Amino acid sequence: MSIVKSDKVILVTGSAGFIGFHLSKRLLEDGYKVIGVDNLNNYYSPALKNERLAILKKYSGYKFVLLDIVDFQALESVFDKYTPNVVVNLAAQAGVRYSIDHPREYIDSNICGFFNILEACRHYSVEHLVYASSSSVYGNQHKTPFAVEDKTDFPISLYAATKKANELMAYTYSHLYEIPATGLRFFTVYGPYGRPDMAYYKFADAIMKNIPIKIYNNGNMLRDFTYIDDVVEALTLILEKSPCLDGNGVRHRVYNIGNNNPERLMDFVSVLEEALGKKAIKEYLPMQPGDVYQTYADVTDLEREFGYRPKVSIKEGLTKFAEWYLNVF
Repeated sequence: MSIVKSDKVILVTGSAGFIGFHLSKRLLEDGYKVIGVDNLNNYYSPALKNERLAILKKYSGYKFVLLDIVDFQALESVFDKYTPNVVVNLAAQAGVRYSIDHPREYIDSNICGFFNILEACRHYSVEHLVYASSSSVYGNQHKTPFAVEDKTDFPISLYAATKKANELMAYTYSHLYEIPATGLRFFTVYGPYGRPDMAYYKFADAIMKNIPIKIYNNGNMLRDFTYIDDVVEALTLILEKSPCLDGNGVRHRVYNIGNNNPERLMDFVSVLEEALGKKAIKEYLPMQPGDVYQTYADVTDLEREFGYRPKVSIKEGLTKFAEWYLNVF
């Protein structure tokens, strides 16, 4: 489908996942060679992952490898065979609430698996490691907007704790082994081909099936919803520019990837209802363990260093999601 124009090889772990799929597709359209890695686990339907994968496999510059990053030997063989210039690690066990009942899966994938990524980058002289962190590292802090310089010492879910650990591990490897690394704190990413476990997707399912949607904290929540195209645009800019030395002589940076515009949950629901052309049946519930009241990204660094700010409004983004959703279902 595409003509490969670049000699640069980019390894994308979690390539069949939501962000990984959209990023891989964009990189392929830009002419990069992409090595996609994914274990296609059943945290949510593998059918959706295979649907994304089928699209990526149409591109001549794409190579898919089925493996789990917890398996270091298998991962090392991929590095040995393809010698990637850039690694984008998006493979992880996602979900805040799921981490409450399934903690071991987060340690295996997000800690042991990420350690394997760092070791592979160390031994194969990768030019730049870009890895997924999360806005959940900010916990329940009241200062807004959340800035990368803010303290992140009080995670309220194991998922958040593993992402904070990833940032510390990456910093250490950058310091010890001079691996240029950039961590990205994603803020509630949404859009077509999204994760079915995310609230907006579950809301759409429930609305169309006349099932009540569960609205936690009685709707008193704010979220910095970020459309997938804005996320991918930021990623493509960041992966091309490895970080400069910081004040301690370490090539490691962290950025917020958010919309810088938190929305009231009930406003979000109203826009989704309009996009789907159907009203929701609402069930109001108390706050769930591990949830936070608000997320709000300070993206000043992203704007200053890359000249980029997210552009897609909730109305535009949810309309695009709804068009895709209604066409598929």
